[in-house]
Amino acid sequence: MKESIKQKREERECINEVKIKVANIRKQALQEQFSEWILDPKGMIPLVVIQNVLHEFFQNPDFQLEACCKQLDIADSMGPRLNKMEFTEYISSYIADFKSETFEKLLKHLCHCADEFREIIKTDMRRQMFAELFLCCDRGKVGFLGRQRTLALLETFYDQSSKMLRSLLRNPRQWPFIEFEEIDLPEFWGDMDNQKHIYEDFDKVLLEINALLSEKHASKTQSKLLETPEDQHKHDEYTESTPPEQQRGTTAEQEPNRISTKEQEQDKESTGKKELYREIVTKQTHTGSTPEQGSSRELITEQRRHSDSVTEQGHSDSVTEQGPPQRVSSSKQGVHMESTAEQGRHRESIAAQGPHRGSISEQESHRESVTEQEPHKGSRAEQEPSGEIIPEKQQDIDSTLQSGRGSIFRESRKSRESASFEHTEILPQEKRTQEQIYEEELFVSPELQEEVPISRRKYHLSETTKKEVQKDPSCEKSQKIEGKSWSGELLTCNWNMDYIKCEEEEQANLLYSSSRFTDLHAIIKNIQSYKEVKGGSAFNGVSFNLLQFVQLLETFVGEDAPLSVSETLTSFFKRGYVETKEEKISGLEQIRHNASRVRRELLLEALFQKWDSDGSGFLDLNEVDELLYTYKEGMEKESMKKAKLHIQFPKPHPGQEVRMSSKQFQKYIQLVVSELRGNEDHVLESVVEFLMNSLERSPTENLRNCARRKWLYRIQHAAETSGVSLEPVYTETFKALTQDAESHGNKKISAHISLLEENRLLPDRGNVLLRNVASTLDDAPFVLNRVLYRDMKGISFTVVDEGKPIHVPQVQHHGNVFFWNNSINKSDQNGSFLALPLQDAYMRVFGVMAVDTLRDPQKINIFVPHEIRFYQGVANVFSTAYHYVHSREHILHVVITGIAWLCEITSDITTITTYFIEPGPKQDSDYVLRNMMVTRHLGLTKIHRNPPIIFRKTCIFRDFLFKCTDTSEVILASVCGENHIVIPLRERTGKALGVLDFNIGRNKMLLYREFKDLQKMIKVVQAACYEILGEISGEIKKNYILEIENVGEVQRAGILFFRIMLQELQESLQLLTSLDFVSLLLYDYHPSVEPTYLPDTKSQEVEANTKLVHDILLAVILFIHPELELSSDFGNWDKCKMYVNRHFVTNICAFDPTARHVEVNLKLIGEYIRDHSRIEVWKFGNSVIEYLYHWAHICLTLMELSKKTSSAIAPPLPSKTDSYVYAKMPKGSLPGKC
Repeated sequence: MKESIKQKREERECINEVKIKVANIRKQALQEQFSEWILDPKGMIPLVVIQNVLHEFFQNPDFQLEACCKQLDIADSMGPRLNKMEFTEYISSYIADFKSETFEKLLKHLCHCADEFREIIKTDMRRQMFAELFLCCDRGKVGFLGRQRTLALLETFYDQSSKMLRSLLRNPRQWPFIEFEEIDLPEFWGDMDNQKHIYEDFDKVLLEINALLSEKHASKTQSKLLETPEDQHKHDEYTESTPPEQQRGTTAEQEPNRISTKEQEQDKESTGKKELYREIVTKQTHTGSTPEQGSSRELITEQRRHSDSVTEQGHSDSVTEQGPPQRVSSSKQGVHMESTAEQGRHRESIAAQGPHRGSISEQESHRESVTEQEPHKGSRAEQEPSGEIIPEKQQDIDSTLQSGRGSIFRESRKSRESASFEHTEILPQEKRTQEQIYEEELFVSPELQEEVPISRRKYHLSETTKKEVQKDPSCEKSQKIEGKSWSGELLTCNWNMDYIKCEEEEQANLLYSSSRFTDLHAIIKNIQSYKEVKGGSAFNGVSFNLLQFVQLLETFVGEDAPLSVSETLTSFFKRGYVETKEEKISGLEQIRHNASRVRRELLLEALFQKWDSDGSGFLDLNEVDELLYTYKEGMEKESMKKAKLHIQFPKPHPGQEVRMSSKQFQKYIQLVVSELRGNEDHVLESVVEFLMNSLERSPTENLRNCARRKWLYRIQHAAETSGVSLEPVYTETFKALTQDAESHGNKKISAHISLLEENRLLPDRGNVLLRNVASTLDDAPFVLNRVLYRDMKGISFTVVDEGKPIHVPQVQHHGNVFFWNNSINKSDQNGSFLALPLQDAYMRVFGVMAVDTLRDPQKINIFVPHEIRFYQGVANVFSTAYHYVHSREHILHVVITGIAWLCEITSDITTITTYFIEPGPKQDSDYVLRNMMVTRHLGLTKIHRNPPIIFRKTCIFRDFLFKCTDTSEVILASVCGENHIVIPLRERTGKALGVLDFNIGRNKMLLYREFKDLQKMIKVVQAACYEILGEISGEIKKNYILEIENVGEVQRAGILFFRIMLQELQESLQLLTSLDFVSLLLYDYHPSVEPTYLPDTKSQEVEANTKLVHDILLAVILFIHPELELSSDFGNWDKCKMYVNRHFVTNICAFDPTARHVEVNLKLIGEYIRDHSRIEVWKFGNSVIEYLYHWAHICLTLMELSKKTSSAIAPPLPSKTDSYVYAKMPKGSLPGKC
C-alpha cells in the first residue's frame, strides 16, 4: 500500500512538473510574441485590445470555447495597459487547460491580430489627418462641409493622379460615392461598360490574376504528377491553348477548396494574389499600347508564365512615360474618356477667369479631340505629365499650384447644387528622361516602397539591392508605421460620442438654464433620457459632418495607399476647398434654423406632455382653443383662427371631439404663431410660457404623469430592443396596465389583446374574426388563442366598427358581454370591463385591447376617467410598438428576397450578414447591433431566434460595422484577409436602421457585372424600406400596384422587392426609342446564306446572339400575347417579330403577372428564358435585352409566388421553440449564374 501511495505521489509530481514546464514554455512563447505588437511609448499595449483578440478566438465555433468568452469582462476604455509580463500572465490565465494544438492556433491568431492592430493604428493616423483637414476647411465652424464641392475635389485629385496611384484609389464618380438617385435609370440598369468600375481596369486585371494563379496552381500539380518530359511538354501546350475565361472558371471552382485549407496556405495565396494585382497594375502603368508595346507585354507575360523570375531587360522594354488621365491608347479608351468627360461636365463647370485658369470640362474635351486626332499614338512622350500627383514631390507641386475661382454644379433629380472652389492645377514640369519618370512613378515615397511587396520589386531592383534585401537579418517588426511612432491612443475609437453634435442636448441644456420654463425642466429631462438610439449621423445628400467627411476620404484613399498619399490629398484639399461669402452666411443661417427648430420641438413636446397629464396620447382641440384664445386677453383670437385654414384636422369623434396627437399639436401651435406679429421664435416662447402657466397641475398629478410616462416608454423600448419579437412588447404592455391599476386605482385587473384576422375557414360567420394573441398570466388558459366571431356575444366588434372605447361599469347587468372563463358562477361575474380599439397611423382598427376587474375582490371597482385615458395611451403606444416590430419583420422579409435574387446571379459573395441597430442596455450607453441573420454562399439564410448582441467595445478589429452605422455611408474594409462591402439600410430620415455586410472573401472587389447587380439589389431593398416605413408611420399612403398585394400585409412584404424592381424596369423601358428595338429585329441567322469566309467562332457567335435575341423577345411576347402559342405564326420568326410594335412597351408596362385572369404557359416561357445565363446576357451588351431578361424573370417569379402565397411568401421567422430557422427562395424562377 505504501508503494502504491508513493507511486501515485510520484506520478502526480511528474504530471505537475510537466504542467509547469508546459506553462513556462507557453509563457516564453507569449513573451516572444509580445514583440510582434506595436506598443505605446511606455512599451505597453491596451488591455481592451488583447481582450478583443481573445474574444474573437473564443467565439470561433471550431474550438468550442464559448464558456471562456463569457468570463471576459471587456474594458470600456483604452485606459488599462499591459506590459510584457502582465500580457503573458493575463493570457496564461485563460489558456491553462488548452491543448497544444489549440495553443498553437492561438499563437497564430495573436500574430494575425498584431498585424491587424498595426493597420488599425495606421487607419487611426489617417483619420486624425482627415479630421484636422475637416476642421481646417470648416472655417465658419458650422460643423459641416458641402458634399458636391467635396466630391468635385476628389474627382479632380483622381484625374490628376498617376495611373499607379489611381489603381489604389477608388473612382469618386461611381457608387458608393454618388447615390442611386443621382444615376439615371438607363445608366443604372443598362450600362455595361466595365470601365466605370470603382477600381480602374479592375475586370481586366482580375482576369489576368486568375489566369496566372490557375496556371501556377496547375503547373505545381503537374510537376508532381508528370514524370516524363514528354508529358510536361504536352501539358505546356494545353495550358497555352486554354482561354482565360475558362481558366478563371477553373479558379472559381477551386476557390472554396482553397478557403477550406489551412490558414497559412490562405495567407500565402492571398498575399500572392495581392502581389499579382500590384504587379499587373504596375506593368500596365509603365507599358504603352502601341502594337510593338503590346507584343512586348505579351512577351513578358509568357516569360512570367514559364519562369520563376523576370529579367530586368524584359521589364525595361515595357517602360514608358505615362501621362495621368490622358489614355489615348485605343478606341475603347477613347470612348471611356468621352463618358468620363460627360460625367465631369455633369458635375463640374469651372469657368476660365484668366490666362492661367481653365476648366476641367475644357481639358477633358481637349483630351477627346486628342483621342480622335491621334488614335494610333501610344502613351509615350507625346502625353503631358502635368496632371500627376506624386506624394514625395509635394513641395514641388505646391510651388506650381495656381488657383482660380469658378462654379461647380451637379444635376440630380431633385435639385442642382452650386458651389465654388479654388481649382488646383499642376503646370507642366521640365522635360525628364524616360528613366526619371519611371523612378518617380514607381518609387513614390519610401513609405510606398514599404507597401510594395518584395515579390513585385524584385523585377525592378538591381542585383546589389536584391542581395541587401535578402541579407537583412532583422525579423523583429518595427515600432514605427511609415516612420511615425504611435502615440498610444486610438483617438477615433469613440468618435460617435465625441464628434457627433447633438443639437437636442445643447438646446435642452439652454432650456435648463432658463427660468422661464422651470415647470417643463423635469419633462424635458425625461424626453432626453427616453430618446431612442443615441449616436449616428443622418445622410442628407447635401453636406457632410466630420465623421462622414472623414469616412468618405478614407473610402476614397483605400487601405493599400500609404500615409503619404493621404498627406498629399490633405494638402490638395486645403488649397482647393474655398467657400464664398454667401455660402458661409448660408451655412450659419442653416445652423441657426436647425437650433431654432429643435428648440421649438422640445418646448412643444414638453408642453404637450404637461397638458396630457394622464398619458392618453392626444389633446382635445376644443380644450386647446379655449385656453389659447385667452392669450393677451383675447386680442389675438381672430388671428389665431386663421391658422385653422392651413391645417387638416382628424375626423371628429362621437360628441364632436377632435383629438390631436403630439405632432398635430406642434404643427397647429406653430401655424398659430406664424399668424401673430413679431419674431416667430420669441412669439412661440411667449405662447408656450403662457400656456404652461395657465395649466394647473397638482403635485399628485405630476407624479402620476411621470410614472405613467416611464411605463409607456418601456413599451416602446421593449419593441426597439426585442430583436424583432412581439413577446417583450406584450409583457411590458400588461406590466404598465397592472402597475397603474395597483398604484393609481387600487385594483386587480386582467387584460388580453385580440387582433383582427380574415375569416377563411368559416366565412358565413363573418368576413373577419378576433383572435386572442396575448393575455395576463391568470387568464391565459381560458383566453389565449381563442377566437371571437361576429355572431357571438360581445362588444369587441362594436369597438372595431365605431373606433372608440366602450366602458361597461357592471358586466353583470349588461347582458352582451362574452365571458371566456365558463367556470365562474354568474353570481361571481362582478366587475368592470373596458374595450379599447387598436388603431394604426391611418386610424384603421386592427385589434382590441380589453381590460376587466373580474378578479378584483372589491365589489365596486369602476374605472375612473383618468384610468380610461391612460389605458387609451397604452393602446396608442402598443400600436406604435406593434407596427415598429412588424416594419422590421417586413424589412427582413424584403432583404431575404433580395439576397436570394442576388445569390442566384453572383458567385463571388461568400456570406451576407444582416444587422439591426438597437438602443444600448443602459440608459446613456452607446447603441448596439443585433445579428439578425446570415446567408451563406448557396443562398441559404439562417435566421436567429434570439439574435446575438454586438457591442462596439468588442469590435476593435471589426469596427467597420459601427463606422457604417455612425456615418450612414457605405464602407469598404478588409479584415483578416477578407474583404467586406458594408452597406447601411437607412430610415426615411437618413439615419441607419441596419447594416448589410457582404463578405466577398479574398477578392479585392466584385467583377463589374456582379458589382452592378449588387447595386440593383441594394437600391430596390432601400426603396422597399422607405415604402414600408413611410406607410407604417402614415407619411405616405399605401400604394397597391399588383393584384397580389391585396391578399395581406405579410404576402405584400414577400413580393415588394420584385414589384419595385418591376416598376424600375418598366420606367427604363419607357425611356427607350423605336430604334432600340429595330436593331434587335434585324438579328437573324441563316446558315445556308452565311458567307463562307466567316470563321467558325464568328459564325457560332452570330448564331448564339441571334438565338438569345429571339428567345428573349419570344418569351416576352408570350407573356403579353399567350394566344400566340396556339397560332400558326408561332414557329415563324418573321411573323412573331411583328408583335414588337409601337404598343409593345405599353403592353409590358400595363402587364400584371399576378392578376387572376392572366393565364400563360410558364413552362414554355421558362424554357426560352432559362436557356440563357446571366453572363451570356451581360456579354451581349444590349440594354433592351438586359431590361427584358430581368423583366421576364421577375414576371415568372411573381407568377410562381402568387400560386403558393400561403407558404412561399410567409415570413420565415422562428417560432417560440426554435433557436433559429432556415429560409431560401425557390430557385426555379430566378436567373442563373452561368
